[in-house]
Amino acid sequence: MNGGPSDGFVEVIALEVAADPGNLALREDFVTLLLEQDPDRAATELDAFEALGGAPARIRLLRARLMAARLRSSNPPPVETAAPAARPGGLVPAPADGDHRDGGTAASASLWDAERPAVTLADVAGLADVKRHLDIAFLAPLRNPEVAAAFGQKPGGSLLMYGPPGCGKTFIARAIAGDLGASFIHVTLADLLSKWIGESEKALQSVFRHARAATPCVIFFDEFDALGARRTSGGGGSQSMRMLVTQLLEELDGVAGGNDGVYFLTATNRPWDIDPALRRPGRIDKTVLVLPPDAVARAAIVQGALAGKPADGVDVAAVAAATEGFSGADLGHLTTTVLQQAMVESMSSGALVPVTTDALLAAVGGVIPSTTSWFDQVAPVLEYGVDDGTFDQLRAYRVKRGMR
Repeated sequence: MNGGPSDGFVEVIALEVAADPGNLALREDFVTLLLEQDPDRAATELDAFEALGGAPARIRLLRARLMAARLRSSNPPPVETAAPAARPGGLVPAPADGDHRDGGTAASASLWDAERPAVTLADVAGLADVKRHLDIAFLAPLRNPEVAAAFGQKPGGSLLMYGPPGCGKTFIARAIAGDLGASFIHVTLADLLSKWIGESEKALQSVFRHARAATPCVIFFDEFDALGARRTSGGGGSQSMRMLVTQLLEELDGVAGGNDGVYFLTATNRPWDIDPALRRPGRIDKTVLVLPPDAVARAAIVQGALAGKPADGVDVAAVAAATEGFSGADLGHLTTTVLQQAMVESMSSGALVPVTTDALLAAVGGVIPSTTSWFDQVAPVLEYGVDDGTFDQLRAYRVKRGMR
């Protein structure tokens, strides 16, 4: 690692990781921090993240970023006689073509390889309401292109999925691509941002260019509120985000090229923060609420987490009944905790100690559903915010659950 002022910060984070080795979110942040500074160390930390049960989708994305980082480090830029002057917000003028030091479109191009998801909505257990809304709002016209064409509808479309974190929005996006037989490109804000002026917009252009070349193709933007946040007045950093949102508006409108066969899916936990211009009719004008998994889905998640592990006739229906309001991530944490307890007991006793229903039910009390805080956050938005119909499903769900 090159010495520098940030080295001390890296080591501070390294100490935090060592003190809490099972904190997967912290480990992922640490890998991301290391990618630009020390790819070899990032690779080691990424292996540890995977070994400890990191999400496969995040691991694939981080490995792609690691590959790009290594390509950059193996092709260092020529030494300059004078550093370019910085602009407001820490941005600097874009380098000459081919000199994308900070990733830019040259490095990002390797991240836009479209995959073909094998999963479909049939692989999503439960969530009947979500599937029904998806079919009505988005999928039915796409599955019946002849009928859609008769009514002047072109192939393509956009959809915003919102709801509590950890409830499977990314998995559903992949399943939609699988249903459509489409390619799939997964994008986050970190894939686009660059300190060079104009490079983030070029990276966004390249996403849509690759998608148009791979039609039918689903572009999936995760944590969309980070990219599509409301454009407000502010410093240089705010200006750069405004430019990126403006570029996205142009791409959604098909200014640079037709978007036939391109499906734009987004996911967010904070739909109230998204710029209204992005929600205008003709852009991202369809919405579906992805709620915590229902009892059928919860049972399937627990069953899947225990598959192939030592388990003694676990009653997954009983566990599902006791975990109302748990997200998929909460259920993953629950099963991982109980599996680790059983592993420790097995090592102490010298014989395999299987996971039991009682052990899982006993551990439920130690897990506070992460969805609770999200419903607390959204309550004042529903009461005092401006609602264009986005929250109709959420209001109905709260009434059904007796929430205030």
